[in-house]
Amino acid sequence: MKERVGQAGPHTIDAPVLIVGGSLVGLATSLFLGRLGVPHLLVERHAGTSIHPRGRGNNVRTMELFRVAGVEKAIQEAAATLSVNHGILQAPTLVGDAGEWLFKDIDPGGGLARFSPSAWCLCSQNDLEPVLLDHARRHGGDLRFSTELMSFDSDPTGVTAVVKSRETGEHTTIRADYLVAADGPRSPVREQLGIAQSGPGDLFHNVSLTFRSRRLADVVGDRHFIVCYLTNPEADGALLPVDNRENWVFHAPWHPEHGQPLEDFTDEWCAEHIRRAVGVPDLDVEITGKAPWHAAQRVARSYRSGRVFLAGDSAHEMSPTGAFGSNTGIQDAHNLAWKLAAVLDGWAGEDLLDTYDAERRPVAEATSARAAARSAEHSHPGFAAPPGAGGGGPRQGILNVALGYRYPQGAVVGADPASPVVPESLDLTGGPGSRAPHLWVRRGDERISTLDLYERSLVLLSDAAEPNAWHAAAVRLAGELSLPLTSYRVGTGAQADLAPEDATDWAERHGTGPGGAVLVRPDGFVLWRSPGPEAEAEAVLREVLRTGLAVA
Repeated sequence: MKERVGQAGPHTIDAPVLIVGGSLVGLATSLFLGRLGVPHLLVERHAGTSIHPRGRGNNVRTMELFRVAGVEKAIQEAAATLSVNHGILQAPTLVGDAGEWLFKDIDPGGGLARFSPSAWCLCSQNDLEPVLLDHARRHGGDLRFSTELMSFDSDPTGVTAVVKSRETGEHTTIRADYLVAADGPRSPVREQLGIAQSGPGDLFHNVSLTFRSRRLADVVGDRHFIVCYLTNPEADGALLPVDNRENWVFHAPWHPEHGQPLEDFTDEWCAEHIRRAVGVPDLDVEITGKAPWHAAQRVARSYRSGRVFLAGDSAHEMSPTGAFGSNTGIQDAHNLAWKLAAVLDGWAGEDLLDTYDAERRPVAEATSARAAARSAEHSHPGFAAPPGAGGGGPRQGILNVALGYRYPQGAVVGADPASPVVPESLDLTGGPGSRAPHLWVRRGDERISTLDLYERSLVLLSDAAEPNAWHAAAVRLAGELSLPLTSYRVGTGAQADLAPEDATDWAERHGTGPGGAVLVRPDGFVLWRSPGPEAEAEAVLREVLRTGLAVA
């Protein structure tokens, strides 16, 4: 980025991308752009990262993205305190053995290892954000906290924004090619753009209470839950451990729609409510913080307006049950980052950026409906499901939504545009628009997942057997078009670049046949596949790149 003195006096900064908002999604956007070598600037009005333990369920797809971005291990270390916590408990109180597990293990039998090199991770937002911040800065991100967006104007060639330091009052003008708004559910950027929202709207309201209790761990015992829904009709709520020892969070229902004022939530009332919910009248409870929050189901009607994009809560709101909101937002950031990098680097056309809305908005619509349905299934305290909020219903498992979602339309070639965004059964067999299959392979002396290959380039997988027209065509096109396209021949023998473990048939796993090929995008989604060899391999690949990615 270049900084210069503007004619009016204040500094002006040129940045390919300006990110507004420095919470989970903004920080993830910075990390992903930095990994791809895209210079960018992030502004966040708050002085630092989150101090409240919330938004802590990171699903397997999100952890795959963090794995490829080199931060999975650091996040697991930050999450070590809650590594023993699994499952969701529902009980009238915590006294005695009454109650039932809605589910006791998120991955019973370890079956997830067949589909992914990663696993679910319980890492609270206040622990996760510092990890993302550190790594985003390591990759060149210019991240400025206590800095507020004051105004912006978009034109056909870019965005001009004015930001203010909340510490010094100094104003700075930023000229960016693109702006990513990760500025939360009440997004001022979305409001200025006039982008409407669809969906039922507010679902329910809670007040999140942080508190200390040294005796509560003895009451909980060995029930190391992720969350416990306490259903005493006189004192219901959701209890979440922070450290399994003395720090806890309790979500107490709040009913402003019935005229209940926030002032009712005094420290004394909150402490007594927690005691009644837990079932221990003399439990030691010290309230340390309160934060009202609102669960809603809304999705922006467009994720793009010219040079401005919405991501995360500015684009969609959904019920917290299942932690779908934060994961969907992080996956928004990943989808958008590689497309911005491709266009800014000049190897893909501007039309590629339209596919961000085409791909991600249907995912948010399907996922928000599923989140509302899950809240109803779990009888989340304070929630009465509105008509039509059931979405996919109980038949759709979490893994289908978290890992099995697909892009029927967008930067894909050969997908069925009428297919559901979330299929009824998990299908990770290499279909265009789906997340590419995970397969353990050897690359020289290194053991990697095929998912580890997908970040900085397009990847073509084809047979190691000769002749291989797909490999030769990919090598030629990469050079001719200055295209980040890496070709791997998969199999055994001297020509193989990747050798599957246990003699796994890579072609069958990817839904193709002998002599076939699979083209995977930098985000790990299948762009296109061929069932077998093709005499005009180069012409076919060229057309796929043109139609799928707007490559000239």
